[in-house]
Amino acid sequence: MARALLEGGNEVVVLKRSFSRMDRLADVQARLRFYDLDRGRLEEIIEECEPDVILHCATDYGRKDSDPLRIIEANLLLPLRLLYLTRRTKGAPMFINTDTILDKRVSAYSLSKQQFKDWLERFADERVCVNVALEHFYGPGDDPTKFVTFVIQALLRAEGHLDLTKGEQKRDFIYISDVVAAFMTLIGKASEWGNGFYQYEVGSNEAVTVRRLVELVKELTGNTETELRFGALPYRPNEVMEVRADTRSLRALGWESRIDLETGLRLTIEEERRRME
Repeated sequence: MARALLEGGNEVVVLKRSFSRMDRLADVQARLRFYDLDRGRLEEIIEECEPDVILHCATDYGRKDSDPLRIIEANLLLPLRLLYLTRRTKGAPMFINTDTILDKRVSAYSLSKQQFKDWLERFADERVCVNVALEHFYGPGDDPTKFVTFVIQALLRAEGHLDLTKGEQKRDFIYISDVVAAFMTLIGKASEWGNGFYQYEVGSNEAVTVRRLVELVKELTGNTETELRFGALPYRPNEVMEVRADTRSLRALGWESRIDLETGLRLTIEEERRRME
């Protein structure tokens, strides 16, 4: 997103923590303005920056037994502070929230996302509020705790076995460049919309089983050694067995998903292989 915004001629301000990872922004770091939220007052940062658009991408997925308070801080309290503090700025900025399609019962993460969506709607009479629910996005350089990256790296390392669920659940996987293009499309419409709440879903419009995805990754990596142990893990409580994005409203704005699953996986595998060498 940072690269795409810069290429579009925008001035980009990044809110982060003093210990946040910066390696993925190394090539454009000199062109960005950074503020450490743990070392400065958010009120002063907003006053100095006077943003036209706020794109909230900060997320805590709640993995590895994450403290629920951390999940709430990242997914609910931080964006609420941004909403509240910018309501007094000149021409309250367009607020774009990154949401999930997962049901709120699945996890603390999905619950916190739903709770913020409800709050976002309450501010919709004051500004343009856009809620963007993402399907399972993936791509090069993603966090290794994300499912697609985890599977790719494990198969590139040719691990002895990989414990998985039965893999019957269907997911809509979308390549990261298509996600970025969706956000850029929405930002480009900012001046055309009046105050209100706008909801969009971002996905490929195709759902494949998790089993098919894993088997395809194994085929594309050329791995002939790793045993895929489907059924070794149970499904999560309240597991949703099929999700598919409804992108009709987004496509009406001119956006299209352009990278099919096999192409996206090939691109991701190629880059992950290079990074692991």
